[in-house]
This record gives sequence, C-alpha cells and structure tokens, in this order.
Amino acid sequence: MLFSQLVEYYEKIEATSSRIEMTNLLVELLRKSPPEIIDKIVYLTIGEIYPPFTGIELGVADKLALRAVKLASGQSDKVIKEEYSKLGDIGLVGEKLLHKRSQITLHMRELTVQEVYQSLEKVARTTGEGAMDAKVNILVGLLSSATPKEAKYILRIVTGKLRLGVADMTILDALAILYGGGKEARELFERAYNITSDIGYVAKIAVTEGLDGIKNVKITIGRPIRPMLAERLSSAVEILSKMGGKCIAEYKYDGERMQIHKKGSEVIIFSRRQENITSQYPDVVKMVQENVLAETAILECEAVAIDRDTGDTLPFQELMHRKRKHEIEKAIEEYPVSLYFFDVLYVDGEDLTLKPLEERRRILEQIIKTNERINLSKAIFTDDPAELERFFHEAVEVGCEGLVVKSLGKEAIYRAGARGWLWIKYKRDYKSEMIDTVDLVVVGAFHGRGRRSGKYGALLMAAYDPERDVFPSVCKVGSGFTDEDLEKLPTILEQYRIPHKHARVETGMEADVWFEPKLVLEIIGAEITLSPIHYAGWGLIKKDTGLAIRFPRFTGRYRFDKNPEDATTVKELIEMYNSQLKKITESASS
Repeated sequence: MLFSQLVEYYEKIEATSSRIEMTNLLVELLRKSPPEIIDKIVYLTIGEIYPPFTGIELGVADKLALRAVKLASGQSDKVIKEEYSKLGDIGLVGEKLLHKRSQITLHMRELTVQEVYQSLEKVARTTGEGAMDAKVNILVGLLSSATPKEAKYILRIVTGKLRLGVADMTILDALAILYGGGKEARELFERAYNITSDIGYVAKIAVTEGLDGIKNVKITIGRPIRPMLAERLSSAVEILSKMGGKCIAEYKYDGERMQIHKKGSEVIIFSRRQENITSQYPDVVKMVQENVLAETAILECEAVAIDRDTGDTLPFQELMHRKRKHEIEKAIEEYPVSLYFFDVLYVDGEDLTLKPLEERRRILEQIIKTNERINLSKAIFTDDPAELERFFHEAVEVGCEGLVVKSLGKEAIYRAGARGWLWIKYKRDYKSEMIDTVDLVVVGAFHGRGRRSGKYGALLMAAYDPERDVFPSVCKVGSGFTDEDLEKLPTILEQYRIPHKHARVETGMEADVWFEPKLVLEIIGAEITLSPIHYAGWGLIKKDTGLAIRFPRFTGRYRFDKNPEDATTVKELIEMYNSQLKKITESASS
C-alpha cells in the first residue's frame, strides 16, 4: 500500500469535525488496508509505532526533526527558524519547504506504508552513542523520497503531534462495522482490546480470523489489562441501595495504581495508563518475587509512599520522586512504598476476570504472603449503612481518600476497561458546596490579558461521557495557577494544539485555541450549577441546559497518570449535582 493513499485519508479525517464521518472514513481505510500491515496502519493512525506498554516511543524533539527538514530541503537555518516561528507546526514547515525542493527533483520513488513504518521503527529503536545523528539520517532518507504532503504527516507522527483526533474507541467502532457485522458487535471487540491493550493486535486478529478470532482472544502475561473503573456516590445508604443491600468496602489508598504481571522470577509493572514502570520500582519487583506464591499471575495493587521513620502513609505527590531514570536506589531509600493488593485477574493459566469478586478475593488471600510492607487492602463485608459510614471515616482518618465499595454476587466480575456500578467510589461528603475534586480534560484555552498577556489566561475543561465517547465542557478555569504553571502550560499543551474544535468535544463556548483532549487536571469548585453554555449532562436535568462548575480552581495537581477517558464522567457530575441539591433542600427545611 502506498503511503500517499494513507495520507489522503489522513487529510480527510483531519478536515472533519463529525465523529460519524470520521468513523466512516476509518471503515473505508481499513477495508483497503492489506491484512499483513493493518496493525501498522492502525498504530500510525493513532500516532504510535507500538502499543504504549512496550515502552518504545519515537521521542523525536522538534529541534531534531527540523535538522532533518534542513538537510532534506537544502534550506538555511534562518529560513527554517522563520518558517517554524511563523507556522508553529513542524508538519506544515516540512510541507512548505519540501514543496520548493520537489519542484527541482526529477526522480522520486513512491513510498510504501511498510517502508515508512520500518523507518520510523528504526528511529524509535535507535539508542546509545550517536543516536541523535542516526535518527536524523533515517528521517532525511524518508523525507528525501516523500512528497510534501507525506512529509507533513511523517514529521507529525515522529514528533508525536499527528492530531487526527482518532481514538482507540473510534477504531473499535470501525472494526466492529467492518469485521463484526455492525456496531452491535462492538462489545466483543472492546473486550478483546480491554484484555490486551493493543489496538493493532485486535485489528490483525479481526482481519485474519474474523469474529471467531476476536471472541477467542485470551489474557497474556506481558500485555496489560485495561483497568476496571468506578462510579461515584455520596452516601452509604445510596451505595448499599445500588449494591442490592450488601457489599465489600475497601480503603481507597492515595497512591499509584499498579497492575503487576509475574511469570516465574520475571516481574513487569504497569501503570493505570498501561505504561511499563518496572524500572522505577525495583523494590516492588523484589517484594513480588518474594511474596507472591503463584508461578504466573496478574494482580492489582496500590503502591503507597510511606514515611521512613514512622511508617505512616504519605500523599500521592511523594511518589512523583520515583519518576526518575537515575539514582533509583537513592529514591528507593528516600521514598519507600508499601503495597496493598485488591484484585487478581489471572493465576497459573486461569482467567479470573469472569469470576465473582468474592472468589477472586479468596484466591488473592491464598497467593499473597503478607508482611509490614505488603498486604491486602483493608476491607469489610457489610450490609449496614452505619458500619459503612464508620469504616469510611476510619479510612479518611488514616490518610486514605475514602472507600471503594464493590458489589458481591455472580454479577461482580472484573469488567476490564469499563466504568460501572459494580464499583463505587465513596469519597468525602458533599455539602451544599462542592468540596470534592474532579478530574477534567483540557479541550481549549483563552488568551491572557494584563499580567497574563502572551500566556493562557484560562482553560476550557471537559468531563467525559463514555456512552457517547465525547468530552462535553463543564467550566472555564483561570484560578489556582502559579506563575510556574502559566509559563509551562503552553509548552505542555502545544503538542495537542489543533486548528479547530475537536470532533469529540461539545461546548457552547468559543475558545481562542483548541486542543486534542489529552491533558487531565484536578479541579475544585464552589458548587455545580445549571448552565446554558456548558454541555455536560445536556438536557438530562433541565431542557436546553447542561452542568457547570461555579468558581472553579486548579488544585495544582496534574493527572499525568490518567488517560482522558479516565476523567470524571457526566454521570458522576449528575450524581454530585443531585446530592448537592438534596443537601441544600434538607438544610433549608431543617
């Protein structure tokens, strides 16, 4: 398949703001894709070479890519710098400057998708002494044979700024339509993806083995399972009502969620975003080797920072010191962790995700050898709201965020990648004011004035609606940002900048700058109110209105550990609004 054919579809996808049209274009593209490279086409279309859990990234900075543009185009440093300053998009710079070169080039061979992929693969895998020069040389070779339009997308892919707006879930829709007979088969494709975290692998199985192959996809050690997520409620009575009258409640530790894969002495640790973080936690590897009795297993735990002197748990922020590549042993000494295991998904060849929680918990108890640094999450089984309330306050008292309350019975399976009422977060009580935080996604920005001139004055924030796979806006936040935040936010967000509102964003506001929904920030506000311009929960409480957060403020916490789809959901906002309204009504009547 010629790379130019792929580029034609990229241009059409980039130009549309309709998610339906985007899905239809993906169906067309996948239909025309040769089976032997369909996984590579899928990876390229979401701007990757491999799934995130491999830990192999392109990681080419704009400066390095501009060197390649200079060598391939023959332009001077001055011209390159001027065009980059003017256009701000390395893809457009490459397209413009290579267009001038192409006018005097007599012979250019046509690039295939396979050639482009293999070259980018070499870029990603090139390390060590002289790696930067080697990466540039590979890119120059590619750009020398590329048309200007092809160069635009090659440069965007290699710098991590493709910005087509295509998400994994959109690709699953297209695969279900093409190989499953329609969107009604989406659940099967999503299950295959949720237990492998590899969209390219799922596409390859679909095209080679069809729907039967998708149904037979199995859990594999080394491929992370997408984590199960929880809804949120605000009272013990409501939670037990949702749970059918009884539940298991566990401490919600303020740490880093880990999914640990063990095969003999080999241990791999994945973050909640499916990133391989094994190198940051050699102490955890050793603890698992010595204290997990199963030969092969996939387990979930919370790693919590502890005070070296007192053994008390420390806030989540302390774990950020473990996000380093150097002086790992020093970090282990200064910021030790304890592990609290709360689930087991696979043991010695058996998939446990379809087993009820009580059975999974019993198996977990059998295979974990506990000590002062490794334990099961503290939990109680209860059908009493008062007992649940007491346990909640006990959890908060010892430094936890609250509880995760889980359903019991046959239906209480592990729903990989899904958010639902089988698990419910029970965090601090909601009063008439909003005192609990929410995690929202940056989808736009507004230019600053006065002291913030030249920076972003405010950000447009959105919640996530998993039922429609869209990000409706919920507030415009300009408070809580330090001078350091204001300086670095444009740099952080630049890689996500797009020329128009994203196809998955819904809002009644017109931002000055639009972004792909990627960056998650923690926000607190005064209360949740009805709004005619924010579209979260549009029409669900009152006609022609959505929900908004009044007087929102950034808490200072960047949720780099969360995917945009892990953000606070519209359902959660509605629950918070209803709970808040109920408390206001009760207060007024008392």
